[in-house]
Amino acid sequence: MDKARLYDLVEERRQVYCDLSDRIWEYAETRFEEKRSAEALCAALEDAGFAVEREAGGIPCAFVATAGSGSPVIGFLGEFDALSGLSQQAGVAERAAREPGGNGHGCCHHLLGVGSLAAAVACRDYLREHNLPGTIKYFGCPGEEGGSGKAFMARAHLFDDLDVAISWHSSSMTKVMTGSSLANIQVYYRFTGRASHAGGSPHLGRSALDAVELMNVGVNYMREHIIPEARVHYAVINTGGRSPNVVQPEAEVLYLIRAPQNSQVQELFAWVSDIARGAAMMTQTQVDIQIDKACSNLIPNDTLARIMHENLVAAPLPTATAEEREFAHAIRATLTEAELRKEETALIKEFGTADGRRLSAQLEGKELCDIVMPYKYSDRPSGGSTDVGDVSWIVPTVQCDVSCYALGTPGHSWQQVAQGKASWAHKGMLLAAKAMAGTALDLCLRPELIATAKRELQELVGAEGYRCPIPDGVVPSPVKRGQ
Repeated sequence: MDKARLYDLVEERRQVYCDLSDRIWEYAETRFEEKRSAEALCAALEDAGFAVEREAGGIPCAFVATAGSGSPVIGFLGEFDALSGLSQQAGVAERAAREPGGNGHGCCHHLLGVGSLAAAVACRDYLREHNLPGTIKYFGCPGEEGGSGKAFMARAHLFDDLDVAISWHSSSMTKVMTGSSLANIQVYYRFTGRASHAGGSPHLGRSALDAVELMNVGVNYMREHIIPEARVHYAVINTGGRSPNVVQPEAEVLYLIRAPQNSQVQELFAWVSDIARGAAMMTQTQVDIQIDKACSNLIPNDTLARIMHENLVAAPLPTATAEEREFAHAIRATLTEAELRKEETALIKEFGTADGRRLSAQLEGKELCDIVMPYKYSDRPSGGSTDVGDVSWIVPTVQCDVSCYALGTPGHSWQQVAQGKASWAHKGMLLAAKAMAGTALDLCLRPELIATAKRELQELVGAEGYRCPIPDGVVPSPVKRGQ
């Protein structure tokens, strides 16, 4: 197997991929409105010889691109949505919005989508050059941020014919992703009361805003009695107006409820909803409860993760230039002490105090991670969530993290957006493509590994299998203005 040729296939289109990721960075479109981003990726895939099905599963901005034939069927997952309110100028190490109140790629999904595309194209090209069987699919997955696009795609059975799914994410460190994630559900609680003059006739009004506030207080008291791994967040998205002399006739709060298992999420959702109904009773208002989206916890796969780790180690690691280190240094100067210790904290949690500190020492004095962290299997949940979890219940799934920004950079931050078009980010994206393509090629040439990965998944999922946590009546929806 000539992995060097595989890497060359990625490098031959280097500039195309860098330009494409930069263009999607500029589009910065949020969930289920990523029309230009999706079309740019579709066009690139068609140019590379893939057949593209747009609006796959009837889901806005979702698509599936296919090339090759025969077994195995390898899927690459791509994302391309941005976050609202994170507009930031590229290459600037201070808060400076490109567009006040605009969107920004604060999770670097512009890199994720293109990196997975590069891997899919390189793998297809290698199979074709060597007359090898294998079907390569690229999944354009919209709305990961707050939309659970892959869960909607899973509900539409778009992943059912895969043998393996492969993805990656930008990070401050380079390593195979281990552990699980938190399942979640996102829910709107809309309260309706009666307007009245707050001074002249307050007794005639019923405040929906009071109901929201009482609900939030009740949930905050609930926190003491939930499992430590659970998370409950909320954002008040409608306060009922800007006139304090009007009793607010409407108000709305959006809740995101997380826990290690789907069943635990459902229990907490029922409790939060009871609190909402109690708040409505206390204020003589009405509450409408509407599920926005949900996603499942991630099922790790040790078999695939070990193969991906081997490919991360085998691929040539990029070397940082003086200019790249200088920009990373400027970014790190904007971080807090806790943020600067972020990697050490994560390594200690993953590897234990002694080994974590030893690994952290290898990053001491560096602005950018230029090593691959060792592999260690884990099934413990992180504090975050991902809709990749839903794919992982259906098909063996593997992901890696690759360094694309300065050590310490927090997720969902303007600092991430500022580094999104930097040359180090491009280098990380292409390294991820090589590791993913190498993993896919290993699986194509050694189908027994896929069989082992499938047995491992079956043991973890059990006989019941996957059930989409999104009810049938819920449809994908864009970000509400003001969110």
